[in-house]
Amino acid sequence: MLENKVAIVTGASRGIGAQVAKSLAAQGATVVIHYRGSAEKAEQVKAEIEEKGGSAMTYACDVADFAACEQFIKTVHKEYGHIDILVNNAGITRDGLLMAMKEEDFDAVIATNLKGCFNCIRFVSRIMMKQRAGKIINMSSVSGVAGNPGQANYSASKAGVIGLTKSAARELASRGINVNAVAPGFVNTDMTAALSDSVKEEAVKQIPLGRFGETEDIASMVVFLASSQADYITGQVINVDGGMVI
Repeated sequence: MLENKVAIVTGASRGIGAQVAKSLAAQGATVVIHYRGSAEKAEQVKAEIEEKGGSAMTYACDVADFAACEQFIKTVHKEYGHIDILVNNAGITRDGLLMAMKEEDFDAVIATNLKGCFNCIRFVSRIMMKQRAGKIINMSSVSGVAGNPGQANYSASKAGVIGLTKSAARELASRGINVNAVAPGFVNTDMTAALSDSVKEEAVKQIPLGRFGETEDIASMVVFLASSQADYITGQVINVDGGMVI
């Protein structure tokens, strides 16, 4: 389905990003596994892809760094000659109550989650416009759709991703570029594994389907949006959350 396509997945060394990378590779895409600090985990994802006959490379940079992102995109483009899919998945959390939140915790989350998304789109879009084709999928969150106590910074960043997605979709549509967002709910990852049992129980009560999602649930939606099956879909925010924000 994605043969001869080159896909960049940011924050792909673990969790949802790692599964997205593996799922895109399983459909034939050559995948660039971006990471910031987890070199060993990124190489593990690469090895898993290659063991199954896929093709991948790893690349480290801080997506919050404008110049570093420019170099990142240039390097990938020079290596492969085209970039067909960008999945902006890199993200961090610095949770805390609004009235006690440190300025640096707010700034760090906005810089990685929102500005990082902008930075990558900024440099990939020029390449995709020349190609007159491309798929950009941005990872938002139910927190960006509905808000969440203790996550003012994270919710603001993910709501910003939604606005960025819609604006980019309008700007780039005439050049054959689709831009969409996926808003996951609670998903079984290392991040949610750290939650207490009581928090998990309360969270499940908010989900009509009565369970946390799996990384494959999110990756399946990303693969669909990256494929030709989604050619007439742009500017959309698709909740993959078990009905959490109905």
